[in-house]
Amino acid sequence: MRDFETYVFDLDGTLLETLNDLAASTNYALRTCQMPEHSVEEVRMFVGNGVKKLMERAVPDGKENPMFEKVLSLFRSHYLEHNLDTTQPYNGIPELLSELNKRGKKLAIVSNKFDAATKDLAKHFFADTIEVAIGERENIRKKPAPDTVLEALRQLGASKSGAVYIGDSDVDIMTAKNSGLPCASVLWGFRDKDFLIRHGATFFAEKPEDLLPD
Repeated sequence: MRDFETYVFDLDGTLLETLNDLAASTNYALRTCQMPEHSVEEVRMFVGNGVKKLMERAVPDGKENPMFEKVLSLFRSHYLEHNLDTTQPYNGIPELLSELNKRGKKLAIVSNKFDAATKDLAKHFFADTIEVAIGERENIRKKPAPDTVLEALRQLGASKSGAVYIGDSDVDIMTAKNSGLPCASVLWGFRDKDFLIRHGATFFAEKPEDLLPD
């Protein structure tokens, strides 16, 4: 991959394997409200556009369900307590971030996961390498809007001209486009290569070291 000064990463499915913990919290909330649970593979296809959208897809009748807000609240509280049960960085990610950091690159996380969980996970796993972590919050539009990416660049003191966005989903492809950044799509995350191609992906990383400058 060509050299960049700034690397903006998605979190779930890109830096961290979070699927099992997301599925566990989803099913806890559903089970508590006596609703049908979902398999891990079903939850895999629900994630990628924030917690609220995840629960809209998981709850029967989505937002129209009168219990929706309760299920969402149960998910949030359970996930904040259990988001480290099985979550770990993908193999090669810590080494990638360490190498980019050694080369003086600016690194950020931009996620549609709610802001508190995004910051907690970034601090736990990447405190030595990631400078900025921004999640979903009320006063800023979430991805695929460019707002959180542009805010990350602002906090880093970085320009768009030297930045790249890295993610694993169609939302990430759209986010990069809306932000005016090139996009690198990773193949170890929540969506496969055929899916990503159908949604406009043009550059792929099969393993984390593929993201290092040539």
